[in-house]
Amino acid sequence: MATYSKKRLNTAERCEIPMRDPVNNFEIPWEWIERANVAEDELKAGIAIGKLVLLSDGSILRRGFTTGTTAAAVAKAAVLSLKEPVCEVAIRTPAGTVVTLGVSTSRGRASAIKDAGDHGFDITGGITIVAEAREADGISITAGRGIGVKRGIPAINPVPMKQIQAAIEEAVREIDISGAEVTISVPRGEEIAVHTLNSRVGVFGGISILGTTGFVEPWNDHLLETKQELIQHAERVVLTTGRIGMRYANMLFSDCTIVMVGNRISEGVGYADGEVIICGLPGLILKWADPDILADTGFFTVQELIDHDPYDARIDSALTNAERIAPGVRIVLVNRDGSIIRDYMRR
Repeated sequence: MATYSKKRLNTAERCEIPMRDPVNNFEIPWEWIERANVAEDELKAGIAIGKLVLLSDGSILRRGFTTGTTAAAVAKAAVLSLKEPVCEVAIRTPAGTVVTLGVSTSRGRASAIKDAGDHGFDITGGITIVAEAREADGISITAGRGIGVKRGIPAINPVPMKQIQAAIEEAVREIDISGAEVTISVPRGEEIAVHTLNSRVGVFGGISILGTTGFVEPWNDHLLETKQELIQHAERVVLTTGRIGMRYANMLFSDCTIVMVGNRISEGVGYADGEVIICGLPGLILKWADPDILADTGFFTVQELIDHDPYDARIDSALTNAERIAPGVRIVLVNRDGSIIRDYMRR
């Protein structure tokens, strides 16, 4: 990214800069903003919509867009193109921000390339998602080729389904028609799915349409180095595995340094010199604590195991094993609604 000259802002001007990331609700320290080598207006705008992530050393990374946001964009564009071609559309993300995506359209058909942002390991980055629309009396959404199926149901998660529905409704109102039938497909979906974990969770025939915030978090070696620095210098650190964990960790442990480490839990624990808490959804945490937790259970995911029986002894056995892996670490497992499944610390 190009660099720009920056002036030092006074106290009044500082208050005008957004200090909170709208995607993870993280309050950005002023010192980080001072180190940023980017035009102030660009930084402010990028953070405000959730596209830019500012790191502790002033480096800036771009978030990508989820399959859900990309699908919503092509669905809206396909409907709009029933009236006239469009080259970009504005989409509201589940995080509450509005982003603009580039699209290609022609007479009820739209396509877009999924932007992975600065995430070098996003297997779906660069794929094309397509939508085809035709005028109808109401609104309907159909999953086409390349979208996986689980137990007979298309693998479009509830949050992105609402996002797609809302995008189509906006387009229908904009061109003043009564409704639209929209089919979403992923031409290389079956091919890409082979490289995902879909088959392990019972999804076959294509990829899933996902996204709880609408964004893909950036990830690269530089980001890991920055997170290592944060962890090492924290007296009390909370390691989270994802965006939902980040949200609830901020609520539960507002006086701690909170760092998202994804599935690199052991690395995060290894960096820490102070008190460590692991907080987040149970899937990655329990699989880290006991990779074989689902063996002979008949369940595809840890969440299914917990939904079936939140008091299953395998959960407590895994947490006991975590004590051997990382002695003295407190583990807080939370549900998607924020309720606590377990708060474990060996006394």
